[in-house]
Amino acid sequence: MSEAPRLPMDTPDREHLEWERYELREPPAYAFAANRREFVQTLGAGLLIAVAAQNASAQRGGRRARRDEPLSARMHIGPDGRVTLFTGKVEVGQGARTQLTQAAAEELRLSVDQIRLVMADTLLCPDDGGTAGSQTTPSTVPRVRSACAAARERLTDLAAARLGADRATVRLEAGLFRAASGGSLSLAQLAAGPGLEDALLDPPTQGVTVRRVDAWTVLGAQVQKVGAADIVTGKHRYPSDIQLPEMLYGKVLRPASYGATLNSIDLAPAQAMAGVRVVRDGGFVGCVAPSSWRAAQAIEAIAATADWTRPPHPPSTELFALLKQTADPDAATRGGDRREWGDPASALAAAATKFQGAYEVAYIQHAPMEPRAAVARWGDDGLTVWTGTQQPWRVHGELRQAFRLPDQSVRVIVPDTGGGFGGKHTGEAALEAARLAQGAAKPVCVRWTREEEFTWAYFRPAGLIELRAGLDPAGRLVSWDFTNYNSGGSALQTPYRVPSGRTRFLSSDSPLRQGSYRALASTANTFARESAMDELAEAAGVDPLDFRLAHLEPGRLRDVLVGAAERFGWRERRAEGRSVGIACGTEKGSYVAACVEAEVAGGRIRVLRVCQAYDCGAVQNPLNLRSQIEGCLVMGMGGALTEEIRFADGRVSNASFYDYLVPRMEDLPEIEIVLVDRPDQPSVGAGETPIIAVAPAIAGALYTARGKRCRSLPLRV
Repeated sequence: MSEAPRLPMDTPDREHLEWERYELREPPAYAFAANRREFVQTLGAGLLIAVAAQNASAQRGGRRARRDEPLSARMHIGPDGRVTLFTGKVEVGQGARTQLTQAAAEELRLSVDQIRLVMADTLLCPDDGGTAGSQTTPSTVPRVRSACAAARERLTDLAAARLGADRATVRLEAGLFRAASGGSLSLAQLAAGPGLEDALLDPPTQGVTVRRVDAWTVLGAQVQKVGAADIVTGKHRYPSDIQLPEMLYGKVLRPASYGATLNSIDLAPAQAMAGVRVVRDGGFVGCVAPSSWRAAQAIEAIAATADWTRPPHPPSTELFALLKQTADPDAATRGGDRREWGDPASALAAAATKFQGAYEVAYIQHAPMEPRAAVARWGDDGLTVWTGTQQPWRVHGELRQAFRLPDQSVRVIVPDTGGGFGGKHTGEAALEAARLAQGAAKPVCVRWTREEEFTWAYFRPAGLIELRAGLDPAGRLVSWDFTNYNSGGSALQTPYRVPSGRTRFLSSDSPLRQGSYRALASTANTFARESAMDELAEAAGVDPLDFRLAHLEPGRLRDVLVGAAERFGWRERRAEGRSVGIACGTEKGSYVAACVEAEVAGGRIRVLRVCQAYDCGAVQNPLNLRSQIEGCLVMGMGGALTEEIRFADGRVSNASFYDYLVPRMEDLPEIEIVLVDRPDQPSVGAGETPIIAVAPAIAGALYTARGKRCRSLPLRV
């Protein structure tokens, strides 16, 4: 891997900025019943008149995010001079802990090891919003930097007063305030004296100056992952590792199929088992026991007695026809995901060359290393839950709603978690552990199995994309008509120059529960658009790289496309007759291009080499950025080559890593990453966009190898 030279300043390509707004939002997975005591406490004596209203499913739970929290809510300075920073963001392997630590260290003029980060504890931390949509870099990092810069100025004021020095001559560096007159005071000494609490009492004021990019000393540096030693030595405790005194283990009875409702069940077989306690609350049935194995045995014993009503459910073989059949072309689309310009119908009718294609993208699973897990404890102070989620305040709200608790009676703590990828925005395990703990009157741990994660979590939406386009006699695009069914609107707009066109996202009835995923719909939309660009280039008799360049304006997307092609040796490899593919795209304010070389051997596609250029503005940590890009590339290979959820009769038929194939070490290609550092541009998130170009680039390489187009993910020989 290597870095490209920094590029000169250019005009920000704002028209290509798109923000994913499509996210799974639904009420808590369970609606638990009130017990008699709670009922009487709530209503008292007298006549009850009940009026029912429709469900409201998209209300925000938990406390409202605050933008005016006092500095003391963001940080604490200990007597040793070490700063503890509080943030509502979570660490799921993406490097937010390290990045936010760097941001704080930069503005407080400290080293990384002088900062301690407390993350995602709803009792202690400010609500920074969920960890999703690549928002930590553009939203939380600036908030942390602003707060720390404000704190630095107020602490310097306090230090100057203590030293009796001219404020303008006092500087803070490496935890020491130095006055030009010669006096000095450490941060620890300042914290031990009076005035600190008052200094941090107010929120940051407007106009606080943060350090310029060209003056960065901590941000922009290759900082190793904070906490890495604990992870590689097994010392770190993930949510599934949490242990409490007297803790029991819980398992939950799952429906016989999607949408099934429980008619009857005999709980006696489990109740007769030593050490087992059965908890039932309406359709919720679970067992707790001294071990997870014993709890699973108890569930198995009563599952055999359950009688279910199972509604019909379509199989995955009918999926794409269903998505188109259930879409309403006249319905309003999400968030303005519909655009029309020029006269696309007339332009297409007059085109010298017409193209039409349909592209399919399967449901896929997030497949985190750590399935859902939670430990719940009820006490005098209320309910405390340790769980892995990307939305601690949303889970906080789900718990409050499900158990009808006041805000202060629920605390959610999110230890650094083993993967999310957009798949942990909901609190199913937290609710299950809490209900079982309530029934058992003991702390309870619930750990989903891999099969439960594959079946009862949610999925990246499947999608059908229909595309029509036209070329003029000179091979220039004159019309573009792009319709996405179901998978979402991100990266829906084409970055290429076309005088007439239409782009649409139409919602469909999804047979599976679907929600956020890494880069979400931009994986599907970029696959369809870039694959179509290959086909149009062939129709025009032009190299795929040249066809793209002919339709791109000067700017950052064009720069990364040229950068990847040059580093990969696109023209040389094409001339040698190698099986290569190329693709590019933009999403969430960053720009990516990938070149791939692949072969087909033994009936399977093997990716030999990937070269990817990426521009996400000013790079805050090149080491972590490379890790994010590598992870995206490998994850994107899975969706391109093997991953798809298959289902029939309301059940997933490949709910294991034996049947659902993700890339293994032996599948990894040679990877070359070109980091395009743009200190003249704002830093944006980098955990998603690097995934979007790899699938269409592989599809292009596969066509070169086989001479036959494949328009469906996963690709097949």
